[in-house]
Amino acid sequence: MSLFKNLFGGKKEDPKPFSRTPLDLDQGYIFEYDMQSWEVMAVYEYDWGDEDFSKEFKVSDGQNTYYLSVEEDDEIEMTWSKKIPLRSIEGPIAQQIEEDERPPETIVYESRTYYLDEESAGYFHEKGSDENAWAEFMVWDYYDKKEEYQLSIEQWGPRSFEASHGKVLKSYEISDILPREQ
Repeated sequence: MSLFKNLFGGKKEDPKPFSRTPLDLDQGYIFEYDMQSWEVMAVYEYDWGDEDFSKEFKVSDGQNTYYLSVEEDDEIEMTWSKKIPLRSIEGPIAQQIEEDERPPETIVYESRTYYLDEESAGYFHEKGSDENAWAEFMVWDYYDKKEEYQLSIEQWGPRSFEASHGKVLKSYEISDILPREQ
């Protein structure tokens, strides 16, 4: 019976159960990070222009919510971050951006100094929502001296700012990537 089931439409084996990378993540997928299981709750897509795209995954372990940003640029680049209040960063960041049309070159958060690395304009879209619903925004990425930690400031409108803080990950730190059982 099982021979016929396998030949004629039985349960199909997963084509790449051990070769998935963080680039393969999608909504409902589960993975391991830091000895915990995480589920992808939402997928965000970013268009940076010139055929440059990246993804961000809103993930949860059932109690905490984080964001895993994944981009392929010669190798997989990832950050693991959490939203933080803009006011928790030292100095009047929003005011400086409004007055000078750019943020400071260095900022301090939790006694650590971060250095401006990149300024990017892009478009944001939540996967699964209206395909025409892309929002324009600006982001400034900062890293500490050792490039172990990242801080990002996003501007979504004239007076609408968000910030996130996290750490840089290596692709091997995300493991056991599995789609949710159907």
